[in-house]
Amino acid sequence: MRKLLLAATALAFVVAGTAEAQQTPRKGGTLRLTAPYGASLGSLDIHTTPRAQDGIAAKILHRTLYNWDTQNNKPVLELAKSVSVSADGLVHTFKLRDDAFFHNGRKMTADDVIWSYTRIMDGGKGYPGARYIRIIKGAVEVEKGQAKEIAGLRKIDDFTLEMTTTSRVEPGFYFTADTTSILPREAVEGGNFGAAPVGLGPYKFVEHVPGSRLVAERWEKFYKPGKPYADRVHLLVMGEAAARDVAFRNKEIDTSILGPAQYVAYRADPELSKGILEVAEVFTRNMTMNPAFKPFSDKRVRQAINHAIDTDLIIKRLARDKAYRATSWLPIASPAYDKAMKPYAFDPEKAKKLLAEAGYKDGFEFEWTTSQNESWGLPIVEAAIPYLSRVGIKVKPKLVETAVLTEVAMKGDFQGYITSNQTGPDSLSTLRCFDSRTPRTACNYSGFNNPAFDKLLDEAAAAADEGARNKLLAQANAILYEEAPVWFFNYNKAVMAYQPWVHGLQPNATELAHQYPEDIWIDERSPVAK
Repeated sequence: MRKLLLAATALAFVVAGTAEAQQTPRKGGTLRLTAPYGASLGSLDIHTTPRAQDGIAAKILHRTLYNWDTQNNKPVLELAKSVSVSADGLVHTFKLRDDAFFHNGRKMTADDVIWSYTRIMDGGKGYPGARYIRIIKGAVEVEKGQAKEIAGLRKIDDFTLEMTTTSRVEPGFYFTADTTSILPREAVEGGNFGAAPVGLGPYKFVEHVPGSRLVAERWEKFYKPGKPYADRVHLLVMGEAAARDVAFRNKEIDTSILGPAQYVAYRADPELSKGILEVAEVFTRNMTMNPAFKPFSDKRVRQAINHAIDTDLIIKRLARDKAYRATSWLPIASPAYDKAMKPYAFDPEKAKKLLAEAGYKDGFEFEWTTSQNESWGLPIVEAAIPYLSRVGIKVKPKLVETAVLTEVAMKGDFQGYITSNQTGPDSLSTLRCFDSRTPRTACNYSGFNNPAFDKLLDEAAAAADEGARNKLLAQANAILYEEAPVWFFNYNKAVMAYQPWVHGLQPNATELAHQYPEDIWIDERSPVAK
């Protein structure tokens, strides 16, 4: 397996207080997790939604071919017992689990994997997981309507699957994504799947109260002996940081993702500081600029945006240092991250000069779409507005619900929008979101098009040597720096508060809120231990 150089310093996690003593996991009770990224869940049909909010529910209900090993920071087989790879690194033969049962009682087979991946490649639907399935030979032909079957997927028998990729890649970096979950065809096509899903996960769906909660109960046929530990999981929708804070202090929830202000307050509290989990996530916060909006079609304007904003001061004052300054797209934890690269300097005069050269001496006005998110939403936009005003750029904020930001991006219905994008753990997969051949519906939200960039990605995909591959990817990342399709804001430091009776949480650098609930247990101190 290709070595994943996630720097120990970048991925180190801290559990405040003394280390938890080894204990025997306790069974029973209700685990109360939170969905902190908006006022609702989207569709529970995980193939259709790329929202991080919905990914929390997916970890409860569904499973993918691989899981992410949060302790060793690498993908590991989940729905297969073993995989063998051909000498050229293109053919992967999976021996699938023969003990994985869907919640309708049917056993998963190779047909389910093939059907799920083929469904995702329906070009008329624009499913977000298509960006990952594209590595399989023949997947793009299905997406374009030129074929009905993915040529690179072949069923050997019910529990043996052959996958041929288009280049040397580690499939685990692609098939850990929740949007590639394996679903049962009969349940999906039976209707109402998005409201009452059937999966392979450790918990079986019970109910979803929109805007309030999702309830699931232990799946007795889950393939991991003795797991899950809790009898039930309640996923409570709490998009407002203040509401989570009150609920956590009142012991009504077991975990809570902390924003900058809460991070400072919880660290200062003698009791709350004993239950804090931190991790440097592979996420890049940014404002994407749509080149269809004339001023943003000129890279000098995009560069001017990056020079005009005092990004370091905003991180210090508003993010409360719960972030790392972004240089280009790839985060610190990326194996292709260039430590020598310096971020755009705060230089208003240079910004004015670039704008004048681009024909915007008197500036221009644009609409900046944002959510209320305190870490990368409206407060950040409001802080940036005075800086942009000083160089002649006027901003009209457009406030939308966090949950619809991805829909805005996929439709290209924006001039500029600010969000947080997953930018790892695999550098090649991450940079594919700027490949001109990647559709906007998959993840090329900026409509980026640069032939030299595409060529570097192709060369990196063909490189057998890891060092050579990372060098090529670093060059591609440098092109993004120069072209500046986004305002490079920061790389996230994620923080989760947890109650003293919660055990088994994972420092998931790919998304801290995405916990594997089968490994979490609560002791008798929990108010809902029974």
